[in-house]
This record gives sequence, C-alpha cells and structure tokens, in this order.
Amino acid sequence: MTELLIIKPSSLGDIVHGLQVATSLKAQCEGLRISWIVRDIFAPIVRACEAVDHVYVFERNAGTKGFMRLMREVRKVRFDYVFDLQGLLRTGLMTSRALAKHKVGRTDAREWSGLFYDQKVPLPPDGRRSHALEILLQFCPVLGAKPELRGRVRFREVDKLTLSFAAARGGTKPILMFPDSRRAEKSWSGFKQLTEMLLRSNSNRRVIWAGSNYQPDKGTLPADRFLNLTGNTSLVSLPALIQRCDWVFSNDSGPMHLAAALGVPTLAVFGPTDPRLFGPYPLNSPTNLVVQAPAGELKLLPAKEVYTRFIKAEQRLARRR
Repeated sequence: MTELLIIKPSSLGDIVHGLQVATSLKAQCEGLRISWIVRDIFAPIVRACEAVDHVYVFERNAGTKGFMRLMREVRKVRFDYVFDLQGLLRTGLMTSRALAKHKVGRTDAREWSGLFYDQKVPLPPDGRRSHALEILLQFCPVLGAKPELRGRVRFREVDKLTLSFAAARGGTKPILMFPDSRRAEKSWSGFKQLTEMLLRSNSNRRVIWAGSNYQPDKGTLPADRFLNLTGNTSLVSLPALIQRCDWVFSNDSGPMHLAAALGVPTLAVFGPTDPRLFGPYPLNSPTNLVVQAPAGELKLLPAKEVYTRFIKAEQRLARRR
C-alpha cells in the first residue's frame, strides 16, 4: 500500500483539476491510498470523490490553533509521498509538518514554499503557458504513472438529489447555467437574455440557474420551464445536478471545470482570462466550447453571439451522436 497525501485546499476549479489527477493516479497505480487536505467549504465535494480515501479538513478561519490541530491529526500517519499541488506558503508549511518519505512540489511554487520540498516536478513542454491541469498532471510520473488523464471522475451518492425539474421529460434534459463567478471581472451579464432566447426558440427547452450566490431573475421567465437554484445549490449535490443536464453554460469558474471533468457538454464564456490556460479541458474536445469576448471585455459580448455559437455546436454534437 502506497500512502499519498495531496495538499490542495482551494479553490473549486483547482480542486476539480486535482481530483482528475487523483483519479488518473488511482487508475494507473495499484495499491494507492489517497488522503487530502482541503478547506472546510470545499471538503464535501472532495469527500464525495471516489478517488479520495480520507479527508483532512483545513479550517482557514481557525487561526494558528486550528492549523496546529490539523497538523497533529495529519502527523498520525506516515505517508510515502506528499504532493503539494497548491505551491503557496501555507501549503508549504503543511508539507513541512507532514511525516513523509518524499515531499514533492511544483517548480513554479510561490511564497518560498519550494524550500519545503525535496523534489520538484518539471513544467510541461509549454512551460508556464501550459493549461493548469497539464501542470498538475506532471506529478503523475513521480509514482510511475503517465502524465495524462485516465478514468472518469466519479462521486459517491452522498446526497440523493431528488429534483423532478431536472429529470428527463420526453428525452429532453435541461440546460444548466452558472451565471456567477468568484471574480466580478469574469462574470458575464448576458445570461438572462441568453435564457430568454433559448426558451423562446424551443418550447421544449428548460433552463436551470445554479450557484452559491443568489442571482435575481425578476420573475420574468416562465416558471414551468425555468428554475432558479442560485444561492440554494449545495456543493455535494453539484455533480449529480450537472450529470442530469444536457449542457452546462458557465463563466470561467469551478462548475465549468467540474462539468468538463464529468464529460457533460460545456459552453464557457471567457473575458480577461486565457482559455488556453484555464478553459474546459481538453480544449479540443467536441463537447467543450469556449466563447471568448472581444478584446477580453465581457461587456462587448452580445447574448446573440453566444446563442448562435451554441446552436451551431449543438447541431454538430447531434450529428456526432
């Protein structure tokens, strides 16, 4: 049995990438047991992932006492490897306190965290211009695995989601939208207009909005074909909700990465961030569509353009099926 500790406390998108790496390692390495240090707010989704065997919860607001309490718990196990996928001072300190034969980190680690590693993984051939997931996949060869995705991320049925609205009706699944983003500059304001276009153009179409922050719809959308779950979407139910839908529309955000990881067709709206580095992976998949705003300015991207791109992509995908 090989004991591996992964340190990746946040954020949701980065954690999804880490779960993809963990899944690939489990698929390639026999007898591997994976533990994970994660922030309390993201712990439910890591705990639900089938590739993770044990979760240590990091309470960021608990201060020094909370940090020391966490590390006392971690130090009860002697690991074969620690992988610091985050590469910041806090995670470097976690790496230093953990008991392990090999402590491995990123070549591009910041905040002096590199001082705590005895091995650093190289960057991919494109260096810092590589996709975020490809950078994390470079940890795989440390365990003799190939730096590529293997297997599909799967989640345990922790929360039995009973959402009749999302259940297939007449073979039609709803479109799921995440109209919010953690950063304001990555939030496109056209989701309401896009929703209106989609519902108007197809009487069988249904749309769900989801996300952790409430987004008002002003009650102008038909209640029989639209459901607003924003501000009322539990993290642990997110995988089940995504898998019940036909498409996921999102800003550059964690749910976008989760949808792509689950193989659900994904339309990602990008503004100032570079989709080559942070887009739905893999970028060349026929189920991953990126719409880039002109000059990176989301206010310059009309809903009609996104709608047109989606209809074309939907038709192409239908022909493939």
